[in-house]
Amino acid sequence: MTNDRLDDTSWRNRGACRGLSTAVFYPDSDRDEEAGEAKAVCAMCTVRQHCLDYALDNREHEGVWGGATERERRRILRQRRKTAAA
Repeated sequence: MTNDRLDDTSWRNRGACRGLSTAVFYPDSDRDEEAGEAKAVCAMCTVRQHCLDYALDNREHEGVWGGATERERRRILRQRRKTAAA
């Protein structure tokens, strides 16, 4: 069985981050002041949700994806588990 959402990464070609230095999206820490530049790019991106979903589905542990830092993505996953268990 395939997961179409995982298999289709064509959204990457439409990302606002395309062509930017990856260093922007991998700050030294995920504190807001260091991740701010990446989050600003993500805020205006048309494929932000696709990017975030990809990172959550693949348990990306580093960087800013879909406007969320690693810490924020862990929080989202915890909330999803709580909601599913309820």
